[in-house]
This record gives sequence, C-alpha cells and structure tokens, in this order.
Amino acid sequence: MATYTVTILPSALGQLAELPRRDQKKIKERIDRLAVDPRLPGVKNLQVELNLFRLRSGNYRIIYSIEDVRLVVLVIRIGHRRDVYRGL
Repeated sequence: MATYTVTILPSALGQLAELPRRDQKKIKERIDRLAVDPRLPGVKNLQVELNLFRLRSGNYRIIYSIEDVRLVVLVIRIGHRRDVYRGL
C-alpha cells in the first residue's frame, strides 16, 4: 500500500498551535496516521465536489482533502467542533 504525503497549511499549523498541548499531541498522532490511510474508520466525507473530509479527535476536528493521484493529504483546518465548519 502506498504512503501519502501529509501537508499542513500554515493557517492550520497556527490553529493547532493555539490548542492545549495535550490536545495538540493527540491531533498530531491522528494526522500522522493519515499518511498510511487517509480514509480511517470514522472519517466523514464533507463535500464530495471539493473532496473534503473530516476526522474527529475529541472535541476537535481536522478538515482535509485527499489527492489520490498524487498521494497527497492536505490538512486545511483544525479547530473546535463548534467553530471549524464555519465558512467551508
């Protein structure tokens, strides 16, 4: 099975840096797992036309897209579940 390259947008890195350290570690572990399988159990397809997916990590959500042809996962947004979907 091919390994995906995981890229995190600078804006998403900033969002991650604002979270509590304990949550940052869990979220980083979840993001690292996307390299092996970007469609982990529990992943939800948010917008088919934009190829957006959501991964849960406690009260936080990781929004990302998958490019299967180039084997790239692009993390777009990281945030609390009440805020992360605004403006998608």
